[in-house]
Amino acid sequence: MELLIERSGNACELCKSVGNLSVYTVPPDGYANNHILVCDACNTQLDSPVTDAQYWRFLTDTMWSEVPAVQVLSWRILSRLKNEGWAADNLDMLYLDEETLAWAKAVDNEDDTTVNEVHKDSIGAILENGDTVVLTRSLDIKGSPMNAKMGTVVKNIKLVADNTDQVEGKINNQMIVILTKYLRKQNG
Repeated sequence: MELLIERSGNACELCKSVGNLSVYTVPPDGYANNHILVCDACNTQLDSPVTDAQYWRFLTDTMWSEVPAVQVLSWRILSRLKNEGWAADNLDMLYLDEETLAWAKAVDNEDDTTVNEVHKDSIGAILENGDTVVLTRSLDIKGSPMNAKMGTVVKNIKLVADNTDQVEGKINNQMIVILTKYLRKQNG
């Protein structure tokens, strides 16, 4: 613990906050120096199956740490959030040597992939099967002379299983695929 406090300057090695620090073990076991100090807020986010993407914005700086365990966690979190533009950009810039990258990939990412497979509308609201959405712009329907006007309500959407950028919905009794970036979830 003393070595971690000295290395970190008695601050969270992820977000740099001070106070309420605890040792976090970066899985899996068997890697040298796989312990880091984290604050309660980071620890809560790390243990949560659904992560608040905006919370992790500080990874833009943290990912450049010289501590391999911090690099591994940064890579894993950014990978989990790769549907966020800023996270994908950071992930593209992040370089890990072969050994560190192997460590980063050495966990069962089933939980991580379920987090990645989230459909979001144009403002970041999570979409689910059966939701009602509104078009945020007029769209030409491929293979049809029809045009779907901005403000058109699409009820009972279906999520496209292998693509989080697409949903299916009926407009004028025709089933079409719509990009989520052109939708806004209608509440209520």
